Amino acid sequence: MNGVTNIKESQSKARLVIFEIAHMISVPMSLTTVIKLKVPDAIWQNGLNIPLSASQILTRLRPHGGGDAENLQRILRLLVCYDIFTEHLSSCGERKYSLAYVGKTLVADEEGLSYAAYILHHHQDALMRAWPLVGKTVEDPTIEPFKKANGEGAISYYTKRPETLDLTHKALAGISVPLMRDILDSYNGFHGIETLVDVGGSSGVTLQLIMQKYPNVRKGINFDLPDMVACAPNIPGVIHVGGDALESVPCGDAIFMKWVLLAWTDDECLKAMQNCYKALPVGGKLIACDPVLPELTNESQRTKALLGGDIFIMTMYRTKGKHRTEQQFKELGISAGFPHFRAVYVDPYMPILEFQK
Repeated sequence: MNGVTNIKESQSKARLVIFEIAHMISVPMSLTTVIKLKVPDAIWQNGLNIPLSASQILTRLRPHGGGDAENLQRILRLLVCYDIFTEHLSSCGERKYSLAYVGKTLVADEEGLSYAAYILHHHQDALMRAWPLVGKTVEDPTIEPFKKANGEGAISYYTKRPETLDLTHKALAGISVPLMRDILDSYNGFHGIETLVDVGGSSGVTLQLIMQKYPNVRKGINFDLPDMVACAPNIPGVIHVGGDALESVPCGDAIFMKWVLLAWTDDECLKAMQNCYKALPVGGKLIACDPVLPELTNESQRTKALLGGDIFIMTMYRTKGKHRTEQQFKELGISAGFPHFRAVYVDPYMPILEFQK
């Protein structure tokens, strides 16, 4: 009898898992909805984070009336499960909501940065059109689903549309600045560097943070595709240079890359790293900040985030671009000519990878 009971319990658990996965799209779509509606900002007014009912939230969002409080509450309840909101249930059954730990990252800080743009960026219409084609990466790995769906690659698509490029810059800044602050609190590998090249530096905000922390870095070269740096802001000590790392890289005492190698194939990574090697003096180093996959697959949140990001890259940017293991990075470095390699895990998702010449 116990055996039969155990089988039924296992089947019930399996059904719950399938139901959760089948309805998983409800989570990012609900999160995108509350960001577009500016629900986190409505709750966070003046930093008070006072619990509000769905009706009270709508009153702040739409002071002249309108909106369906019941449907908003249904969305909020789902997002409570993912630590976006905290639910406060009164004795009379009224539900109120405040921002939970993750939800607070969706509210702009004193510099106007948040993770909200990163969520919106990942769920633009152009990207959503690509997801039904993810299976095409198995059938034909030569063309990315994004390109199949939109007629051109993602980078080309972004740079031709000012509003999309602006969202890209905001998304990268919103996620990069907190990450870089954490890295700079723990990693001291920028000492002794006078000229630092940031390959794929976008707006140059990363160089700005490094140079503020390390005044010994007197010259920063923000190197990215010409369209990406065309509208980059003026930053003291930083020059913006357009180009392609697969062709050449500006010379410097050290070269920094963040979220760049993942968008290239192994052959492209090798070519770019060889160009970095040529651009560095003896003793110079390439400092890469890239997602690193674990060797063993498990059910941890870190592994799920990394593998989910891997499929995102495969679908949106390059079918053979990918997240790599530490060993794979080491082998690429050796092939590019770097005799010394070490990984510094200052961040569980994106550690520092040092390749020294």
